[in-house]
Amino acid sequence: MSKLPRHQLAAVLAERSLANLDVKTFSEELAAYLLSEGRTGELDSLMRDIMQYRADHGIVEVLAVSAHALNDATRKEVNAQVHELYPNAIKIIITEQIDHDVIGGVRLELANQQLDLSIRSKLNRFKQLTAVGE
Repeated sequence: MSKLPRHQLAAVLAERSLANLDVKTFSEELAAYLLSEGRTGELDSLMRDIMQYRADHGIVEVLAVSAHALNDATRKEVNAQVHELYPNAIKIIITEQIDHDVIGGVRLELANQQLDLSIRSKLNRFKQLTAVGE
């Protein structure tokens, strides 16, 4: 029996995830499948594929990484930024993650792209530009 290509597996799992289901049970079943098939190394890629499928079907998930908890104004701005990238989004799910290395601003991580609006990123860009000018 040949193994199901990752993109097809992601589509099946993502379609199933669009229905209201128990996340814990879904996660356990996915983990069991990946272990039994020897495919645990594909987990990150598979999750990105699932997130992209869900985004294509109107449910956009974004990880907002910042140095501090997001306030309401920042959450609205994140929502607006994501809506620019996915104008047909029906639902936007923002998960917050604190990372003090960000310093300030926010880094948005989506299925297959990243939008870095952090101060750390701006400082690194400035550092690169000044190094070139030496």
